[in-house]
Amino acid sequence: MQNLHLKYVEEQYDDSGVLKKFSVHCPSDYNFAYDVVDEIAATEPERPAMVWCNPEGEEHFFSFGSLKYWSDKTANFLLEQGVEKGDMVLVVLRRHYQFWFIALALHKIGAVLVPATFMLKEHDLEYRVNQASVKTIIATNVGDIAQVVDNTLERIPSLKNRILVNGGGGGLTPGLPELLHVEELGLGAALSGEEGICALGVEREGWADFNTCVRKASPEFAPVSTLAADPMIAYFSSGTSGNPKLVLHDARYSLGHLGTAKHWQNVKSDGGVHFTIADTGWGKAVWGKLYGQFLMEACVLTYDFDRFDAVELMGLVDRYKISTLCCPPTMFRMFLNGPKESYKLSSLEYCVCAGEALNPDLLEGWRELTGITLMDGFGQTETPLTVANMPGMTPKLGSMGRPVPLYNTRILDEEGRECKVGQTGEICIEYDVDNRPPGIMLEYYRDSEKTDAAIRDGWYHSGDTAWRDEDGYFFYVGRNDDVIKSSGYRISPFEIESVLHTHPAVLECAVTGVPDEQRGKAIKATIVLQPGFVGSDELTKEIQSFMKQQTAPYKYPRIIAYVDALPKTINNKIRRAVIRATDEQGEVVALGRPPEEHGG
Repeated sequence: MQNLHLKYVEEQYDDSGVLKKFSVHCPSDYNFAYDVVDEIAATEPERPAMVWCNPEGEEHFFSFGSLKYWSDKTANFLLEQGVEKGDMVLVVLRRHYQFWFIALALHKIGAVLVPATFMLKEHDLEYRVNQASVKTIIATNVGDIAQVVDNTLERIPSLKNRILVNGGGGGLTPGLPELLHVEELGLGAALSGEEGICALGVEREGWADFNTCVRKASPEFAPVSTLAADPMIAYFSSGTSGNPKLVLHDARYSLGHLGTAKHWQNVKSDGGVHFTIADTGWGKAVWGKLYGQFLMEACVLTYDFDRFDAVELMGLVDRYKISTLCCPPTMFRMFLNGPKESYKLSSLEYCVCAGEALNPDLLEGWRELTGITLMDGFGQTETPLTVANMPGMTPKLGSMGRPVPLYNTRILDEEGRECKVGQTGEICIEYDVDNRPPGIMLEYYRDSEKTDAAIRDGWYHSGDTAWRDEDGYFFYVGRNDDVIKSSGYRISPFEIESVLHTHPAVLECAVTGVPDEQRGKAIKATIVLQPGFVGSDELTKEIQSFMKQQTAPYKYPRIIAYVDALPKTINNKIRRAVIRATDEQGEVVALGRPPEEHGG
C-alpha cells in the first residue's frame, strides 16, 4: 500500500484519536481515473479492487490492474461510438461490473457520468435525457429499460447512441434461486474468471453490443487532457416534489469522499473488504463502492442481485469476510428480523448507516448480535458525507454525529444567524464560489433559479433542518418543507417516525401535518403494517397510547391512516409531498380516528 490518499489531504486528530482537522488539496489537472486507479495499477497491479458476484453463480476478482485494462478498452470503444469530452452519458446498469469500466472510461475521456436507476419509466427517462441533452445511453438488457428507451425515442431528439450491456442475468434468471437453466443459458460459473468478462454478447436493433465491442477494442489508450474543475458526474436528485434536479459535480467530488470512506466507513485498506448495498443508479453507490474506497486502496464487494434477501446478503458477509458494512437502517432491521442463527458475521469490524431514522431498538439489537455499534451519518446528492459519527467518537442516541471538519457546517436560522444550542435551523455549509469546498456541487444543471436559492450569501443551504446540543452533535429534524408547525411547535416528522418504527405493528410510516382549525396543523401518521396486523380503531388507540408514553403530548399522531404502500420516488424515498397534497385537498384518509379528536 502506498497511502496514495495522503498526497491530497492534511489531517489532525485529538488525543482520543478523533479527527479534528481535515483539508483536501487538489492539483488543477487531477483526474480520479488516471491519478488514483491507474496510479495504483502502475505500482501494485494485482492489488484487489473489487469482488463481484451474482445469484447466478458468476464471480470475478478485479484488481486495480484489471480495472485499468478494461477501462482503457472501454474508453477506446466509447470514443469510436462518438462519445466526446463534455458529453452527458446516461448509464443504467444495476450492479453490473461494467459500470466500473464505464465510469472510469468516461472520467478518462472527460465525459460526464450520469447514473440512473433501472426503474425509470418513459416520462422519467424523457425528462432526464432532455434536461441533460444526453447523446449516449448505456443500458442493461436485464429488465425492461431498453424497451423504455426505444418507446421514448421520438421524444428525446438529442439521443444519438444506444449501447446495450448483457448483464449476465442480474439475479433475474428463470429458476433462481434453484439456478435452473443457468448452464444451458451460458451463465453462472461458466462466466466466472477472466475469460468470462464481457463474454456474453447481445443483439437488439439500433443498439451497439457493449460486451462484444469492448472485448475487441484496443487496450492501448491515449490519455485525454482534463482538469479538476471539469464536470465529472451528475445525479438527478430524488425529486420528492416536482421534477428532480440535476446535481452537477466536478472531479474534486471524488476527493470529498475521502471523508466518507476513511472517516466514516472506516474502510480497511489491507486484508479487508467493504460492502455497501446500493444500486449504481443511486448516489450511495459511488459513496460506497468507488471513489473514497479506491482512494484508500481498499477492496469492495458488489453483489448484482434483484431482490433483497437477508439470509443471502448476510451469507455474503461470511463468504467474502466483509470487514466493513454500510446500508440503510431498514436493511439492518431486516437482518435482525431474519434467522440470526444463520449468520456468523465474525469478520465484521465496523458498520455504518444513513438515510433514515436509526431507532434505539435497532442500535441495541445490532450491538447485541455483533458487538458493533452502528455509526450514523448524513450527506446529500449535492455533497459527500458532511455530518457523521466518526471513528473514535461516542455516538449519542438519535444524533447523526458532528460535522466532518472538511467543511464549515453550521445550523442557521432564517436570518442567516447561527442557531443557539437546541434551536432548530437549516444545515448550511460555507461556500466560497472562488474557493469552493471539495465535493460540494457546482450547480443544478440548467436551473439557475434553484442554484441561486441553494447557494447564496456565502453558504450552501441544504434544505435539511437540525439542532445541535452543547457538545456539537447534530440531531436531524427533517426537510424544510416537511417540518410541521402545530400549536406553536416545530415538530420533526423524522423524530416521530423514529419512535413509530419501534412499535411492533409498524413496518413503514410517514408523518405529515394536515390542516387543523385549532392547531394550524395536526399530526398524521400514514402507516404500512407488519404482516399479521390489521388496521382498526383498537390498533389506532394502542399506537396513540404508545406514542403518548414515548414522546411529548403534542407530538403524538391525532390521525392515523393505514395503507398498503407509501408513495415513493424511483430512488425509494418517501414522498411526503404527495400525502400532504392529498390531505390539503380535503381527502384525508384515516382509519380509526377517535371521534373526540376530530377537530379538537
